Amino acid sequence: MGVESVRCPLHFTKMQGAGNDFVVLDLRDGTPPPDAALVAWLADRHFGIGCDQVIAIEPPRGVGVVAAYRIWNADGSAAQQCGNGARCVAAWLVRDGSLADEHFLIDSPVQAHSVRCIGKDEYAVEMGLPVFEPERIPLSGFPNACAEYVLSLQGEVLRCGAVSMGNPHAVVEVDLIDVAPVERIGPLLQQHVAFPESVNVGFVQVIDPGLVRLRVYERGAGETLACGSGACAAAVVLMQRGRVGRDVRVVLPGGTLRVQWPVSGGPVTLSGPARCVFDGVWYG
Repeated sequence: MGVESVRCPLHFTKMQGAGNDFVVLDLRDGTPPPDAALVAWLADRHFGIGCDQVIAIEPPRGVGVVAAYRIWNADGSAAQQCGNGARCVAAWLVRDGSLADEHFLIDSPVQAHSVRCIGKDEYAVEMGLPVFEPERIPLSGFPNACAEYVLSLQGEVLRCGAVSMGNPHAVVEVDLIDVAPVERIGPLLQQHVAFPESVNVGFVQVIDPGLVRLRVYERGAGETLACGSGACAAAVVLMQRGRVGRDVRVVLPGGTLRVQWPVSGGPVTLSGPARCVFDGVWYG
């Protein structure tokens, strides 16, 4: 479904989870997914609808799954994982009346997610297992997993953690989140040779063992108000270092998320809000 071939009018729902906003399309009737040009057009905040990511809800692909979804960044590139997006898909399905239970499975591009409705407009999503092995993140130049990696960045020494939550993340701990060099370091790390598939870059400040503040510079979107997989990545990196407990609140510019990782080797759970903003029709 390209810009020229799209069937207008195109019905959509605008949704947000902690300020991370999405244009959601219902493609369960077999309508082909949007191409990169159409995604970028829909995501444009001046000439389109405006969002961080576009989500297409599709028919289920597996047994026991209620729906599948794909997700694209604002620049049209495909995304593998999105915790806030998963919660918004769940909220969309609940609002659509497609569910008979408050506990269900949805399929992302990388795995099936178990989702629970835990309150009004609040959902908990099982995000799967964090991956620390460098070759699986992927992170080049390091044969073994480390709590901290040292990179050279335009003559500076930068220390960061790295993990995959279904998509690659670098985690930089800072003293003061409000003055963190997000717009400078974020793009440089994304272009670094150590991250062959680019990377989402999180800047995190530990307030206490149960509370951190986070800003994320996302692949294909830049800094966003919230990033669910980024919250999980920052939390598990800090948990591995013993900097925080196994149940932590993550305060982002757009809202607060909760990350739980009870045991190493087990799945991570992300909890937070997901809300419909409005329904609309795009005329191209």
